[in-house]
Amino acid sequence: MVEASKLRTETLALHAGQTRDPRNGAQAVPIYQTNAYVYEDTEQAASLNNLEIGGHLYSRISNPTVAAAEERIAALEGGVGALGLSSGHAAVFLTIATLLSAGDHIVATKALYGGSINLMKLTLPRFGITTTFVDGSDIDAIRAAIQPNTRMIFGEVVGNPGLDVLDVAAVAGVAQEAGLPLVVDSTFTPPPLYRPFEDGANIVIHSATKWIGGHGIAMGGFIVDAGNFDWASSDKFPTLTEPYPGYPGMTYAEHFGPSAFIARARTEGLRDFGTVLSAQSAFYLIQGMETLSLRMERHIANARAVLDFLANHDAVAWVRHPDMPDHRDHEVAKRQLPEGATSMIVFGVKGGFEAGKALINSARLASHVSNVGDAKTLLVHPASTTHMQLGPEQRKLAGVPDDMIRLSVGIEHVDDIIDDLRASLRTSQRAVASDAKG
Repeated sequence: MVEASKLRTETLALHAGQTRDPRNGAQAVPIYQTNAYVYEDTEQAASLNNLEIGGHLYSRISNPTVAAAEERIAALEGGVGALGLSSGHAAVFLTIATLLSAGDHIVATKALYGGSINLMKLTLPRFGITTTFVDGSDIDAIRAAIQPNTRMIFGEVVGNPGLDVLDVAAVAGVAQEAGLPLVVDSTFTPPPLYRPFEDGANIVIHSATKWIGGHGIAMGGFIVDAGNFDWASSDKFPTLTEPYPGYPGMTYAEHFGPSAFIARARTEGLRDFGTVLSAQSAFYLIQGMETLSLRMERHIANARAVLDFLANHDAVAWVRHPDMPDHRDHEVAKRQLPEGATSMIVFGVKGGFEAGKALINSARLASHVSNVGDAKTLLVHPASTTHMQLGPEQRKLAGVPDDMIRLSVGIEHVDDIIDDLRASLRTSQRAVASDAKG
């Protein structure tokens, strides 16, 4: 294969991480459905288990199919290595667990997926790790939130569900000043749209369940390491700079150099926490990556057409998307995400709670699903589903007003998507009018 650094994204998505099958010449990446691997001899077994040589010894730690997926996403992002995991949320947790210990602190932006907020706000404090949440657009607030025990700055490139855009270069500057790694979740902006390492991020996380997989058939997550953080020169990360008793005498920063973080995440994290990406799921994610560039072109083109339709529809109260000139982060999105900010759109339907329910129930093409990033168009009314346990005022404070519809634009013919939305919006207004009369 041609050297990866000389290939473009579309080509890497098809070829990176794959070598010719020496036994059978398989064109596709084979699925290695095995738990363990036969050692050549006792010397090789000892070397593998002592991390003296590379190779596979048990599929909880590594697997050839998973390795191909890892190498492919690392090439797409421009990283030195990647780790495949059972879900995107596992990737978030394992990143934190690899670098932080009890008594440590995280600075995180407020515009995060609810599961990440719950992890940092409710779960991690039980283990002695605390988090300060700040407005990601306020660089001074991020800087002010850093404490002596802060060990990470965390944010989402495009926040879920509000679609806030993080100025990665600006936040990376703050992180570098403080000697901290910047970890970004780039799920909404996979590599055809954006490569955070080019703006100074150190670690990238993906929920590959979404756009990377793209077909709603496999759960998975990735951690990608840029290899651009000097762990060896910092005294803030003893997990990487002090000898590790699990491998007596070994210091990760010395042994693995720029890949120290991803190496520890694999050899300790997968071994001890078991958040394993299966070979079958890795195979599905590889298939998704092979069409990722083409799908993202269609996702973005469709989203822009749908955005224009919604912005000019009488039944729509408001529309939120970084491409909209009135979006708070529009200028950041234009500079940072010229290929397209995301294929997610959030909008409000006139008539509030009941109109939102009526729109969802009348959709015929779009699926009512609490997921995003599928090839198919997906809709959800958060107030009557994911946030229904909260009252109206609580939902409003959470940034989920009763009229909000979250739309994940798929790759169907855009006219069919718009026709379905048009009919659903019409039905939503009839329902409101009927309630008013009744």
